[in-house]
Amino acid sequence: MTKSNVRVGLIQMSCVADPAANLERTIGKIRETAAAGAQVICLQEVFNTLYPCQTEDHSNFELAEPISGPTTAALSKIAAELGVVLVVPIFERRAPGLYHNSAVVLDADGSTAGLYRKMHIPDDPLYYEKFYFTPGDLGFLAFQTKYAKVGVCICWDQWYPEAARLTAMQGAELLFYPTAIGWIPGEREIYGASQYSAWQTMIRSHAIANGLFVGAPNRVGREGEIQFWGGSFMADPYGNVLAQAPHEQEDVMVQTCDLSLINTARTHWPFFRDRRIDAFGDLQKRWCER
Repeated sequence: MTKSNVRVGLIQMSCVADPAANLERTIGKIRETAAAGAQVICLQEVFNTLYPCQTEDHSNFELAEPISGPTTAALSKIAAELGVVLVVPIFERRAPGLYHNSAVVLDADGSTAGLYRKMHIPDDPLYYEKFYFTPGDLGFLAFQTKYAKVGVCICWDQWYPEAARLTAMQGAELLFYPTAIGWIPGEREIYGASQYSAWQTMIRSHAIANGLFVGAPNRVGREGEIQFWGGSFMADPYGNVLAQAPHEQEDVMVQTCDLSLINTARTHWPFFRDRRIDAFGDLQKRWCER
């Protein structure tokens, strides 16, 4: 394996109501993924709880915890023990009454490489996230780790090309989208295939447009009314799907990512060279009224 090669792991899991049980099972999956050679491992959105946003329930705020709380402390020790980088999405309690949907990047020595707070917050049937989460205030970021520069966006962020572009412009080589997405009742039979295709196509397009590797770990299984569709996958800078998990069961994927391919892709498809940044001012407007 050349120096530019990084082994990337995605963990696709189902969850139960007990956060401690989810954490214990996740640690087992991290060990399995590291044993398979992974150096950078990404978990799914709010990995240690059931997805809390199907109802507007104040008791769900009890699931949140501070950064550098018990979950991140436990996984920091695992990262250092195994020498792996971990992307840890968590329901963050920042202050009383102030909560975020966040992801901590833990470096291979257990230190905190960075923190991302989800910028785009949805409010859809069974995805009532605006009740729980304050929009992120840190911007779009990438964090230098032992193995690669890692960028993170979270779930709903994946539909916004601006988010991927700004993360890439921070130097991200690996861009992760920890996700909790699935079918609501009555949709799978009619729209299921096209919904999954749209999701995967959108994320693959970010890999192509920005010339980097993208990984999207999603949860799987039924929680309440949502059937999470799994289908986690990795894509290379040309949008090729390197690996894809099944829709119905847990899975662990480990793929080799040759980071030198980033330069090759960007040299042959020089989108960054040809961007008309002088003409993009209207992107800061909600709509263009002419």
